[in-house]
Amino acid sequence: MKISGFTFLRNAESLGFPFIQSIQSVLPICDEFIVNLGRSDDRTLEMLQALNESKIKIIHSVWNDKMRARGFMYGQQKMIAQYSCVGDWLFYLEADEVLHEKDLNAIKQAMNDYLNDDRVEALAFRYHHFYGNINTVAWSPAWYRQETRVIKSSVRSYAPDGLFWVVLDEHKSNKNGRYPHAIQLEVPIYHYGWVRSEQAMNAKVDQVKHFWGNDTVKKVDYSKIDPRSLRLFEGPHPALVQNFFPAAQGLFQADPNHVLTKRERKNRWGAKLEKWFGWDLSKRHFSAVKTK
Repeated sequence: MKISGFTFLRNAESLGFPFIQSIQSVLPICDEFIVNLGRSDDRTLEMLQALNESKIKIIHSVWNDKMRARGFMYGQQKMIAQYSCVGDWLFYLEADEVLHEKDLNAIKQAMNDYLNDDRVEALAFRYHHFYGNINTVAWSPAWYRQETRVIKSSVRSYAPDGLFWVVLDEHKSNKNGRYPHAIQLEVPIYHYGWVRSEQAMNAKVDQVKHFWGNDTVKKVDYSKIDPRSLRLFEGPHPALVQNFFPAAQGLFQADPNHVLTKRERKNRWGAKLEKWFGWDLSKRHFSAVKTK
């Protein structure tokens, strides 16, 4: 069994991504790790080279700044990296996602267990979405709680906007796609995108909105959030990020005068329905496989 990791980056250092820690977190179980690096104006390339890691293979690409259709540029860059992988399993990590070292054996065991099981095309992970500081996680139907990050190379898959995979069934029409069939692992991915400085986050948002053809996105202010969607995180963080983010005490404090948006009011009701009926109303981009 061979495992390929992959990601795509551009100006990852200046945008505040813990990209080195992200790559290092999965590298122990990978036979190779493909980085598709867009032309950058910071030290992203130098930082990758400083790792001096033979498993890492860097592909250099140039982004088409005229491509503004619904994130398709991100789909292109993700697939450039994916199609350069040669493993049986392909492990995609975004540059602000980190694995905990204690979970690596469980992940690799699942890959071994389902390698030859044709019912299983992908592996889905649970998520900790850290918000504002490293002690706080965002939890509401608005925040996806599970997502696929590993897929078999034998599956005809692509990512139309980089966010998730679409699968084309073998011997069926190329016109119709579906979500992959995935096993849900009780393994979390630690997502730190909303812990970076507001300055770095707004720089990242400026880049993203360009490629989504949306110039009306508001400036990010972490305090402008429904306080009921925030929970205290008490578990251990991966060792790799222990010194990367600023130390903090207690729960991140939202603005007490924040006026809820229409979406936040909707998600409050969704959270109540989840509590009353045991539902999960968050979005998922896979079909769960039951093996028992």
